[in-house]
Amino acid sequence: MNVITQRVVIVDDHPLFRKGLAQLLQTIPEFTLVGEAASGTEGLVLACELRPDLLLLDLNMKDLTGIDVLRGVREAQLDTRVVLITVSDHGEDLVAALRGGADGYLLKDMEPEEMLESLRNVAAGRVMVTDKLTHLLAAALRSERRPETVGEAGLTEQELRILERIAGGLSNKLIGRELDIAEGTVKVHVKHILRKLSLRSRVEAAVWAVEHMRGN
Repeated sequence: MNVITQRVVIVDDHPLFRKGLAQLLQTIPEFTLVGEAASGTEGLVLACELRPDLLLLDLNMKDLTGIDVLRGVREAQLDTRVVLITVSDHGEDLVAALRGGADGYLLKDMEPEEMLESLRNVAAGRVMVTDKLTHLLAAALRSERRPETVGEAGLTEQELRILERIAGGLSNKLIGRELDIAEGTVKVHVKHILRKLSLRSRVEAAVWAVEHMRGN
């Protein structure tokens, strides 16, 4: 069976971690490292030139932060999945990354096998957050005013079905396949779900669903 290779760019201003992550990626055939950058500015230029499938970003760099690079990638409308890999376990950093359009937020102290598995999941279309940080996201959402029940949110049956699958980590494409609807239709529904829940990212929607849809 042919392995679909993910083209990866690493952006991190710590040479030792950057090289270690590069060596880790080289241990499996799913990932091909196509570029490395030691600064946010260089990383954004490299991402726009190479248009990788996966961009792995440090959060705190001396010039542009990982959030700045993330915004640049999204503004350039690159079809690139972006993962922040950082030492920061602060809730505000996590929320800022996800609201900026990150596809993952992982901590640098993860076990290598766990890191690779998370990156595989991101490449497959899932959004990954280090398990011990999900409570921070939940706390951030609880501190803001939004619907507290499914009924209060006014979600349709189809929106509920889609929200359940978002909570399961499925991408729009996979949700479309399961429900036998077009990916574009799923995107429209996701926008409506986020608006009704006063949320700005599908990870926030997933956390809301886990907290509010038990027993539904």
